[in-house]
Amino acid sequence: MAASASLSSFISARATRKSSPSSLSWKPPLSSAFGVSVAISGRRREAPVFVVVAMDAKPTVLVAEKLGEAGLKLLKNVANVDCSYNLSPEELCTKISLCDALIVRSGTKVSREVFEASGGRLKVVGRAGVGIDNVDLAAATEHGCLVVNAPTANTVAAAEHGIALLTAMARNVAQADASIKAGKWQRNKYVGVSLVGKTLSVMGFGKVGSEVARRAKGLGMHVISHDPYAPADRARAIGVELVSFDEAIATADFISLHMPLTPATSKVLNDETFAKMKKGVRIINVARGGVIDEEALVKALDVGIVAQAALDVFTEEPPSKDSKLVLHERVTVTPHLGASTMEAQEGVAIEIAEAVVGALKGELASTAVNAPMVPAEVLTELKPFVQLAEMLGRLAVQLVAGGSGVKSVKVTYASARAPDDLDTRLLRAMITKGLIEPISSVFVNLVNADFTAKQRGLRISEERMILDGSPENPLESIQVQIANVESRFSSAISDSGEITVEGRVKDGIPHLTKVGSFEVDVSLEGSIILCSQVDQPGMIGKVGSILGEENVNVSFMSVGRIAPRKQAVMAIGVDEQPSKESLKRIGDIPAVEEFVFLKL
Repeated sequence: MAASASLSSFISARATRKSSPSSLSWKPPLSSAFGVSVAISGRRREAPVFVVVAMDAKPTVLVAEKLGEAGLKLLKNVANVDCSYNLSPEELCTKISLCDALIVRSGTKVSREVFEASGGRLKVVGRAGVGIDNVDLAAATEHGCLVVNAPTANTVAAAEHGIALLTAMARNVAQADASIKAGKWQRNKYVGVSLVGKTLSVMGFGKVGSEVARRAKGLGMHVISHDPYAPADRARAIGVELVSFDEAIATADFISLHMPLTPATSKVLNDETFAKMKKGVRIINVARGGVIDEEALVKALDVGIVAQAALDVFTEEPPSKDSKLVLHERVTVTPHLGASTMEAQEGVAIEIAEAVVGALKGELASTAVNAPMVPAEVLTELKPFVQLAEMLGRLAVQLVAGGSGVKSVKVTYASARAPDDLDTRLLRAMITKGLIEPISSVFVNLVNADFTAKQRGLRISEERMILDGSPENPLESIQVQIANVESRFSSAISDSGEITVEGRVKDGIPHLTKVGSFEVDVSLEGSIILCSQVDQPGMIGKVGSILGEENVNVSFMSVGRIAPRKQAVMAIGVDEQPSKESLKRIGDIPAVEEFVFLKL
């Protein structure tokens, strides 16, 4: 992915986190509610999005269920791979604190306890398959852990198995096979039903559901579907009519289930819904066992509402040996074989391995299920603005002196693009990261940014300033304002009363272009010294001489002023850490009214 370098610091490795940035001030600050004044750390130059693992060590990937050899080979190229199968919950929790990634299928429960036991090290969970109901997504998000799945590689296999169950059920293949192997010849008992002209209701028109629909059309069936999120034009393109839930279950001769297991779909087929179905309906389920109330299905089979059922999935897997549903004569069952073809197994292994490796490298997989999907081309385009966004957040929070804490932040994006053509989710996440990480022990990334802000009572509002001109560049500038706080540098307060910093990207490099109401222009590299002063000759030379005497290299220097010899703000970019003595000497210059040292 072209944007992977820009994201290499966003899935943060807990082991490589540097200490919080410094905020030394010549003007005695108010007591900070955020602990911004801390020890000065080393220079931070890495890209702003995800840091995965220490650069000199391979990450560790725990594979908790069998994975195809092709996927394991991909993983072993970049990571230490621990294949430990059939782990108990306790064993998984013990191992997970030593792992950066975890790969599971459907048989391993990745619970909140697993994320808590990881101690913050676990950065990505890969689900080798489609469903993610065995992963606690809320806990993953709270802990900043990306969850990815492999939704495409087994699509055809699952659809083919659905059709196989459909046809086998209609012609009593499994029962007739068992009968003849028992020495019987019961042709009259196993008379089936034809599929041609019958109505198949596909409940869930996603990847698998739509493929089942295509194949059923080829068998001469009339196909309808219910899916509240499916676009009608996509359904019409393959000759499928989207209908309401009640119509879908009431008119169907066959019902094939292809929805995920969520609170809304749990036991969606129950006593009430079976009562609405056509007598003699036939049910196929290759989705999730929990979408059917199994006791209700047994009753519906016994009274003849449901003529037959073909099931590949169950509420509890494996089901109990005395399960009335499994043992029912008119039920055909398979042991969760939907993705079990040689081709699908290898495809799933490769797909999930690529997603996990990409996440460990800092890329946002297109299959991430608990992070907003940002297309690769958008990531590439926003790369320098991502860095700018985090730095503006870091600068803004270091300018806070105290009070009740940062609660209200406004971000303004100036762009010639229409609002719908500018995806700011990644930028908002990076601003949140910049605001929170310097003053807390929390690691913020795209996965948990909004949750972390909400948890801390931080409200971030976004505004767009529509500019005239060419929309070739996504943004002209980003402005961050913090309201209702005191500032450690009074000149950072704009005319409207908020701490205000603004920046833009020049030649691919983030620049600070505004502090308070003062226009400046300084590259956001290394550290910055802001001086509020009376504009007069020799100020640049005096400050430069003090820094030069200590061999501190000045990268940029810019002065913004109201008018000649009036109030001004000098912004100085420095490559090295000035000593406290040097900073004090700058503060002792008579024309300097206040200054603040800010570490990026």
